[in-house]
Amino acid sequence: MSAAELLKDIKNRKYKPLYLLHGEEPYFIDLVSNYIEHSLLPETEKGFNQTVVYGKDTDMMTVLNAAKRYPMMADYQVVLVKEAQEMKWGKDDDGKKGIDPVLSYLENPLPSTILVFCYKYGKFDKRKKTYKAIEKNGIVFESAPLYDNKVPAWIEGYISDKGYKINAQASAMLSEYLGNDLSKIANELEKLMLNVAAGQEITLKLIQDNIGISKEYNVFELQTALSKKDAYKVNQIINYFEANPKANPIVLVLGNLNNYFSKVLAYHYVKDKSQQNLARELGVNPFFVKDYEQAGRSYNYQKTMQIISYLREYDLKSKGVESNAPHGELMKELMFKILH
Repeated sequence: MSAAELLKDIKNRKYKPLYLLHGEEPYFIDLVSNYIEHSLLPETEKGFNQTVVYGKDTDMMTVLNAAKRYPMMADYQVVLVKEAQEMKWGKDDDGKKGIDPVLSYLENPLPSTILVFCYKYGKFDKRKKTYKAIEKNGIVFESAPLYDNKVPAWIEGYISDKGYKINAQASAMLSEYLGNDLSKIANELEKLMLNVAAGQEITLKLIQDNIGISKEYNVFELQTALSKKDAYKVNQIINYFEANPKANPIVLVLGNLNNYFSKVLAYHYVKDKSQQNLARELGVNPFFVKDYEQAGRSYNYQKTMQIISYLREYDLKSKGVESNAPHGELMKELMFKILH
């Protein structure tokens, strides 16, 4: 079940007495829990019939006592446990024998209570009896992170749902720059949409103007210059990075370059080098395939392996391991080694 399907059921009042929202991607957990918190009950009912607690500030017995109450002048009450990964779950977790009140409730939940656990940044142990009880009597939703190559399509869907448009080049660039942190991407998209009229297309220029990506001097232009072994352009960009360290922190640059050259390495392993197959195998938008083809011609397998080794070395140096050199100097040394 997807987050959209789960939300559709909740909006259609197809409620379950138990929900476990868990997984490594917090965005979808927040999406569902925010709707439950702010929209499931009318405002007039929330004062008496909605309880929101945080795992680190509560315990399971407090949650159970709240869940066992009956709603006041309403059909349902909501008990929402945020950051449930911070809470101890009961005897099922510590191996003690005897009756487990947590398991007892989960095996026979009150139909008029909607009890929601938001368990972020990891998967709940499916071997636990508590998991199996929730799965049997409620809904378990696993929020998995998106693969990098799926992010541009997610961006386009998000924008479309808001009544805007975005071209493929812009969504691919945004994905490459921000990675697969959906909460961060959604936040940047919301800011972008404040600067355009409804229905207007979000372009690469709009992204560059509003997200701090320089038109000429950004990590993507650096990758392109490196792929062509354009030493002059590489040095221009590195000098710009040195002069604007807050906008281009070395940790971000090295992270992007490591990701880039890891894909260049993967390029050398791919036998079918058609554009569509390369896009699929490398996990990139087809728009960027030409850059990897160029880089593959510029750097053979052995050189690419050496570059990845350099990137790891300079990542350590940037953190003060066996080096106190300024970050700008480290980047210049690294670029020289990559190019020669």
